[in-house]
Amino acid sequence: GIASVVAGHPLDTVKTRLQAGQGYGNTLKCVLTVYRNESVAGFFKGMSFPLASIGIYSSVVFGVYSNTLRFLSQLRHGDVATAPSLADMTAASLVAGVLSVGIGTPVELVKIRLQMQTQPYTKGSVKLKSTVPGSPVYRGPIHCFRTILQKEGIAGVYRGNVAMLLRDVPGYYAYFIPYAMFCDWITPDGSISPNPSSIWVAGGVAGAVSWAVCTPMDVVKSRLQADGVYLNQYKGTLDCILQSYQNEGVKVFFRGLMVNTVRGFPSSAAMFLGYELSLKAMKRCQTETNP
Repeated sequence: GIASVVAGHPLDTVKTRLQAGQGYGNTLKCVLTVYRNESVAGFFKGMSFPLASIGIYSSVVFGVYSNTLRFLSQLRHGDVATAPSLADMTAASLVAGVLSVGIGTPVELVKIRLQMQTQPYTKGSVKLKSTVPGSPVYRGPIHCFRTILQKEGIAGVYRGNVAMLLRDVPGYYAYFIPYAMFCDWITPDGSISPNPSSIWVAGGVAGAVSWAVCTPMDVVKSRLQADGVYLNQYKGTLDCILQSYQNEGVKVFFRGLMVNTVRGFPSSAAMFLGYELSLKAMKRCQTETNP
């Protein structure tokens, strides 16, 4: 999970600015604007909170997915070692997508609120209560979370959860299944498991496919969660969809598609490679401890 955040966060910041910000134009212009105004540090805004919480989030997603597969294999075939069917993988992906929202929504909210602050915070330069666009509102992730909780309550912490659910349920379906299928396809006959390079490629392809599929709802989620830094524009998911469509047309739902797809490859490749290698290392350690 940590490997995934480090590999993908700079492009995630660009994606969020394109989807929820104003005046950034295309991807290249957005990159140049962020760099010119905020230097390299601007691309890593909001990274500390997801970096600190990604271990829990990833363990829930991957743990729920793999244990659901084991449960279904035991239930349907009487053996957890049985190769899962497409229906089993579909059900496990949907369950993982639903449960991930409970942990992922507050993390995404804090990350996006910090990413949408376009100026660095200094105590002497601005009052924290300033609501002028471009002025910083939050000092860091903890202050951001506490401020949202105080002003908006639990509902505010879970702002955008419906959009995230509509994004993650099909997103994880298009994440785990392409990975499993691609791994199976590129693993040589006679091999028990794919080699690290195969895992890296399969994970990258799965990430690119998944982000391409869920970009439209990712735009809606980003806009809902960014809403509230300086003003409140949207009443909910449906209102955000309607306003975005009326103001900018259907093309607005594909903002950041290229960045999402490109970012999805290294981010997911790092995620799956870290996951598989960690599992192998722990199994090897277990075997050595309890032969």
